[in-house]
Amino acid sequence: MNEQIIARHWLTLIAPKAAPALATSTVLILARIWNANGAEHSLGNAVLMTALSLAAGAAGAFASIGYAGDRVIAGTAFAASGALALTGVAGYSDGLSLPLLLWVLATITAYALAARYWRQDRRTAADHARHLGERRQEHAHIERVEALKAGAQIESARAGAAYAEQLATALITRAALPGFNPQALTDAGLPQLLAIDREDA
Repeated sequence: MNEQIIARHWLTLIAPKAAPALATSTVLILARIWNANGAEHSLGNAVLMTALSLAAGAAGAFASIGYAGDRVIAGTAFAASGALALTGVAGYSDGLSLPLLLWVLATITAYALAARYWRQDRRTAADHARHLGERRQEHAHIERVEALKAGAQIESARAGAAYAEQLATALITRAALPGFNPQALTDAGLPQLLAIDREDA
């Protein structure tokens, strides 16, 4: 019933929210490094990145169609296609205005897609917490009922023990009375009592 309370570090709370911006920023930085190392106005590099981006987009389209479509693979393929397109444009262009514009658009798109999954995660967490609360209440009710049953059984056992003790005391007291004759009770048709040695009493 008692759960361990774990204080999460602030970095673990911020990291999922910063992941889309970090991903697009990393792609932009690597593309600009590639631009400075000879990718600027390189037709071969532009054709290569275009082909890779189109191939990743096609893979995402094929992964998302049909009953056997996998959303995770499709999302990964589309993200790779966008990253390759951003890398190609940022590596090929000579200025920073177009790469920065594409970086802003890619970051906004990434956050828009991630917000959908974050909402779904929050709904799932809320449903799980509500389900756990209902289970805890149900178990607490069952525990209370069982505790009441156990208490009633204990009280019943105590009452039975007290009755047996009082009966034994009454039998001993009656046997110790002067003139008590168990045989006379038996002859009178009463149930036979255990013979008690008067001298031992």
